[in-house]
Amino acid sequence: MPEQPPYLRIADVLRRRIADREWTPGDRLPSRAQIAQECGVGENVIRRAQELLISQGVLEGRAGSGTYVAEPRERVRVVRSAAREQPDGSPFRSDMRALGRQGGWESRTDAKVPAPGEIASRLGIAVGDLCVRTVYEFLADGRPVQLSTSWEPYDLTAGTIVVLPEGGPHAGEGVVNRMAEIGITVGHAVEQPEPRHATAEEASLLGIQKGALVTHIRRTYYSDQGRPVETADIVVPVALCEIVYEVPINRQ
Repeated sequence: MPEQPPYLRIADVLRRRIADREWTPGDRLPSRAQIAQECGVGENVIRRAQELLISQGVLEGRAGSGTYVAEPRERVRVVRSAAREQPDGSPFRSDMRALGRQGGWESRTDAKVPAPGEIASRLGIAVGDLCVRTVYEFLADGRPVQLSTSWEPYDLTAGTIVVLPEGGPHAGEGVVNRMAEIGITVGHAVEQPEPRHATAEEASLLGIQKGALVTHIRRTYYSDQGRPVETADIVVPVALCEIVYEVPINRQ
Protein backbone atom coordinates (compact mmCIF):
# COMPACT_ATOMS: atom_id res chain seq x y z
CA MET A 1 0.00 0.00 0.00
CA PRO A 2 1.46 3.43 -0.95
CA GLU A 3 2.44 5.67 1.94
CA GLN A 4 -0.05 8.43 2.81
CA PRO A 5 1.11 11.89 1.67
CA PRO A 6 2.44 13.95 4.61
CA TYR A 7 -0.20 16.66 4.34
CA LEU A 8 -3.01 14.08 4.62
CA ARG A 9 -1.36 12.60 7.71
CA ILE A 10 -1.07 16.05 9.26
CA ALA A 11 -4.71 16.83 8.38
CA ASP A 12 -5.70 13.71 10.31
CA VAL A 13 -3.58 14.85 13.27
CA LEU A 14 -5.26 18.27 13.27
CA ARG A 15 -8.73 16.71 13.02
CA ARG A 16 -7.94 14.46 15.97
CA ARG A 17 -6.71 17.37 18.09
CA ILE A 18 -9.95 19.22 17.31
CA ALA A 19 -12.03 16.11 18.10
CA ASP A 20 -10.15 15.79 21.41
CA ARG A 21 -11.12 19.44 22.10
CA GLU A 22 -7.54 20.64 22.34
CA TRP A 23 -8.90 23.37 20.09
CA THR A 24 -12.60 24.24 20.11
CA PRO A 25 -14.77 26.23 17.66
CA GLY A 26 -13.58 29.80 17.42
CA ASP A 27 -10.05 29.02 18.70
CA ARG A 28 -7.12 30.33 16.71
CA LEU A 29 -4.59 27.66 15.80
CA PRO A 30 -0.90 28.13 16.59
CA SER A 31 1.27 29.45 13.78
CA ARG A 32 2.23 27.14 10.94
CA ALA A 33 5.84 27.35 12.08
CA GLN A 34 4.90 26.14 15.57
CA ILE A 35 2.73 23.27 14.30
CA ALA A 36 5.42 22.31 11.78
CA GLN A 37 8.01 22.11 14.56
CA GLU A 38 5.68 20.03 16.75
CA CYS A 39 4.91 17.59 13.90
CA GLY A 40 8.41 17.44 12.44
CA VAL A 41 7.43 18.57 8.95
CA GLY A 42 7.83 21.65 6.79
CA GLU A 43 5.51 24.64 6.87
CA ASN A 44 4.35 23.88 3.32
CA VAL A 45 2.95 20.55 4.54
CA ILE A 46 1.03 22.36 7.30
CA ARG A 47 -0.30 24.87 4.76
CA ARG A 48 -1.63 22.11 2.49
CA ALA A 49 -3.20 20.27 5.43
CA GLN A 50 -4.92 23.44 6.63
CA GLU A 51 -6.13 24.28 3.12
CA LEU A 52 -7.70 20.82 2.88
CA LEU A 53 -9.47 21.25 6.23
CA ILE A 54 -10.64 24.73 5.25
CA SER A 55 -12.15 23.31 2.04
CA GLN A 56 -13.96 20.70 4.16
CA GLY A 57 -15.35 23.29 6.57
CA VAL A 58 -13.30 22.09 9.55
CA LEU A 59 -11.11 25.19 9.69
CA GLU A 60 -11.66 28.79 8.68
CA GLY A 61 -9.00 31.08 7.28
CA ARG A 62 -9.24 34.77 8.14
CA ALA A 63 -7.15 37.13 6.05
CA GLY A 64 -4.50 38.88 8.11
CA SER A 65 -5.57 37.08 11.29
CA GLY A 66 -4.78 33.39 11.03
CA THR A 67 -6.53 30.03 10.93
CA TYR A 68 -9.39 29.18 13.28
CA VAL A 69 -11.52 26.17 14.16
CA ALA A 70 -14.78 26.65 12.26
CA GLU A 71 -18.10 26.84 14.05
CA PRO A 72 -20.07 23.65 13.35
CA ARG A 73 -22.89 24.15 10.88
CA GLU A 74 -25.82 21.85 10.28
CA ARG A 75 -25.59 20.53 6.75
CA VAL A 76 -28.66 20.60 4.54
CA ARG A 77 -29.67 17.15 3.33
CA VAL A 78 -30.18 17.22 -0.46
CA VAL A 79 -32.02 14.15 -1.75
CA ARG A 80 -31.65 13.19 -5.41
CA SER A 81 -34.57 10.95 -6.32
CA ALA A 82 -37.37 10.50 -8.83
CA ALA A 83 -39.72 11.05 -5.90
CA ARG A 84 -38.55 14.68 -5.81
CA GLU A 85 -40.71 15.46 -8.84
CA GLN A 86 -43.99 16.66 -7.37
CA PRO A 87 -47.12 17.30 -9.45
CA ASP A 88 -47.92 20.48 -7.53
CA GLY A 89 -44.70 22.47 -7.36
CA SER A 90 -40.93 22.77 -7.13
CA PRO A 91 -38.78 19.75 -6.20
CA PHE A 92 -36.39 22.01 -4.27
CA ARG A 93 -39.18 23.52 -2.17
CA SER A 94 -40.43 20.00 -1.44
CA ASP A 95 -36.94 18.97 -0.34
CA MET A 96 -36.63 21.92 2.02
CA ARG A 97 -40.18 21.53 3.37
CA ALA A 98 -39.35 17.94 4.33
CA LEU A 99 -36.43 19.31 6.38
CA GLY A 100 -38.53 21.97 8.09
CA ARG A 101 -36.83 24.73 6.14
CA GLN A 102 -38.14 27.40 3.83
CA GLY A 103 -36.84 26.89 0.31
CA GLY A 104 -36.63 29.53 -2.36
CA TRP A 105 -34.38 30.84 -5.09
CA GLU A 106 -33.27 33.80 -7.12
CA SER A 107 -32.91 33.43 -10.88
CA ARG A 108 -31.97 35.19 -14.10
CA THR A 109 -33.10 33.95 -17.52
CA ASP A 110 -31.57 34.81 -20.88
CA ALA A 111 -33.42 33.66 -24.00
CA LYS A 112 -31.78 32.85 -27.35
CA VAL A 113 -28.28 32.17 -26.00
CA PRO A 114 -26.01 30.27 -28.44
CA ALA A 115 -25.14 26.83 -27.06
CA PRO A 116 -21.44 26.35 -26.23
CA GLY A 117 -19.76 23.11 -27.25
CA GLU A 118 -20.30 20.96 -24.16
CA ILE A 119 -23.91 22.07 -23.72
CA ALA A 120 -24.68 21.41 -27.38
CA SER A 121 -23.27 17.90 -27.03
CA ARG A 122 -25.35 17.19 -23.93
CA LEU A 123 -28.54 18.48 -25.61
CA GLY A 124 -27.89 16.77 -28.94
CA ILE A 125 -27.96 20.06 -30.87
CA ALA A 126 -25.45 21.96 -32.99
CA VAL A 127 -22.96 24.35 -31.44
CA GLY A 128 -24.46 27.82 -31.61
CA ASP A 129 -28.08 26.65 -31.68
CA LEU A 130 -30.24 28.89 -29.52
CA CYS A 131 -31.06 27.95 -25.93
CA VAL A 132 -32.89 29.39 -22.96
CA ARG A 133 -30.35 29.73 -20.13
CA THR A 134 -31.41 30.24 -16.52
CA VAL A 135 -28.98 30.83 -13.66
CA TYR A 136 -30.23 29.92 -10.18
CA GLU A 137 -29.14 30.60 -6.62
CA PHE A 138 -31.11 28.27 -4.32
CA LEU A 139 -31.76 29.35 -0.73
CA ALA A 140 -32.62 27.50 2.49
CA ASP A 141 -34.03 29.85 5.13
CA GLY A 142 -32.60 32.69 3.09
CA ARG A 143 -29.03 31.29 2.90
CA PRO A 144 -27.50 30.11 -0.39
CA VAL A 145 -26.97 26.33 -0.47
CA GLN A 146 -26.85 25.44 -4.16
CA LEU A 147 -26.16 26.96 -7.57
CA SER A 148 -27.45 25.80 -10.93
CA THR A 149 -27.23 26.85 -14.57
CA SER A 150 -29.96 25.33 -16.74
CA TRP A 151 -30.09 25.12 -20.54
CA GLU A 152 -33.14 24.24 -22.66
CA PRO A 153 -33.29 24.10 -26.50
CA TYR A 154 -35.13 27.21 -27.62
CA ASP A 155 -36.90 25.44 -30.49
CA LEU A 156 -38.49 23.06 -27.97
CA THR A 157 -40.47 25.68 -26.04
CA ALA A 158 -40.48 28.74 -28.33
CA GLY A 159 -43.94 30.25 -28.63
CA THR A 160 -45.33 28.27 -25.68
CA ILE A 161 -46.40 29.35 -22.20
CA VAL A 162 -43.40 27.59 -20.65
CA VAL A 163 -40.62 29.14 -22.74
CA LEU A 164 -39.38 31.02 -19.67
CA PRO A 165 -38.75 28.65 -16.72
CA GLU A 166 -39.41 31.42 -14.20
CA GLY A 167 -42.14 33.28 -16.08
CA GLY A 168 -45.78 32.68 -16.94
CA PRO A 169 -48.41 30.57 -15.17
CA HIS A 170 -46.05 27.60 -14.62
CA ALA A 171 -43.07 29.52 -13.32
CA GLY A 172 -40.90 27.59 -10.89
CA GLU A 173 -42.70 24.25 -11.32
CA GLY A 174 -39.63 22.34 -12.50
CA VAL A 175 -38.68 20.81 -15.83
CA VAL A 176 -40.92 17.72 -15.61
CA ASN A 177 -44.11 19.64 -14.87
CA ARG A 178 -43.41 22.40 -17.38
CA MET A 179 -42.69 19.99 -20.21
CA ALA A 180 -45.90 18.10 -19.45
CA GLU A 181 -47.83 21.31 -20.16
CA ILE A 182 -46.67 21.21 -23.79
CA GLY A 183 -47.22 17.49 -24.25
CA ILE A 184 -43.69 16.27 -23.57
CA THR A 185 -43.30 13.44 -21.07
CA VAL A 186 -39.95 13.38 -19.31
CA GLY A 187 -39.03 9.71 -19.00
CA HIS A 188 -35.78 9.81 -17.07
CA ALA A 189 -32.83 11.90 -15.98
CA VAL A 190 -29.10 11.16 -15.90
CA GLU A 191 -26.85 12.73 -13.25
CA GLN A 192 -23.06 12.67 -13.21
CA PRO A 193 -21.63 13.93 -9.88
CA GLU A 194 -17.94 14.69 -9.39
CA PRO A 195 -15.95 16.55 -6.72
CA ARG A 196 -13.97 19.68 -7.50
CA HIS A 197 -12.92 22.97 -5.95
CA ALA A 198 -15.16 26.03 -6.00
CA THR A 199 -14.28 28.87 -8.32
CA ALA A 200 -13.89 32.36 -6.88
CA GLU A 201 -17.34 33.35 -8.19
CA GLU A 202 -19.02 30.24 -6.78
CA ALA A 203 -17.33 30.73 -3.40
CA SER A 204 -18.51 34.34 -3.26
CA LEU A 205 -22.12 33.41 -4.08
CA LEU A 206 -22.22 30.51 -1.62
CA GLY A 207 -20.36 32.24 1.21
CA ILE A 208 -17.60 29.62 1.33
CA GLN A 209 -13.82 29.71 1.02
CA LYS A 210 -12.35 29.96 -2.49
CA GLY A 211 -11.23 26.47 -3.43
CA ALA A 212 -13.59 24.77 -0.97
CA LEU A 213 -14.85 21.36 -2.02
CA VAL A 214 -18.09 21.23 -4.00
CA THR A 215 -19.98 18.48 -5.80
CA HIS A 216 -20.59 19.37 -9.43
CA ILE A 217 -23.59 17.49 -10.85
CA ARG A 218 -24.17 17.39 -14.61
CA ARG A 219 -27.86 16.58 -15.00
CA THR A 220 -29.81 15.98 -18.19
CA TYR A 221 -33.55 15.29 -18.54
CA TYR A 222 -34.75 13.11 -21.45
CA SER A 223 -38.18 12.74 -23.01
CA ASP A 224 -39.83 9.35 -23.51
CA GLN A 225 -38.51 9.47 -27.05
CA GLY A 226 -34.96 9.90 -25.77
CA ARG A 227 -34.52 13.56 -26.70
CA PRO A 228 -32.61 15.71 -24.17
CA VAL A 229 -34.98 18.49 -23.10
CA GLU A 230 -32.85 20.23 -20.46
CA THR A 231 -29.34 20.03 -19.05
CA ALA A 232 -27.93 21.73 -15.98
CA ASP A 233 -24.73 22.21 -14.03
CA ILE A 234 -25.55 22.01 -10.32
CA VAL A 235 -22.98 23.07 -7.71
CA VAL A 236 -23.45 21.86 -4.12
CA PRO A 237 -20.96 22.93 -1.40
CA VAL A 238 -19.73 19.97 0.65
CA ALA A 239 -19.45 22.00 3.85
CA LEU A 240 -23.10 23.11 3.67
CA CYS A 241 -24.89 20.13 2.14
CA GLU A 242 -24.85 16.36 2.07
CA ILE A 243 -26.14 14.64 -1.06
CA VAL A 244 -28.19 11.46 -0.75
CA TYR A 245 -29.39 9.38 -3.71
CA GLU A 246 -32.58 7.33 -3.40
CA VAL A 247 -32.60 4.36 -5.79
CA PRO A 248 -36.01 2.78 -6.61
CA ILE A 249 -36.18 -1.00 -6.44
CA ASN A 250 -38.10 -2.82 -9.21
CA ARG A 251 -39.81 -5.82 -7.56
CA GLN A 252 -41.30 -7.27 -10.73
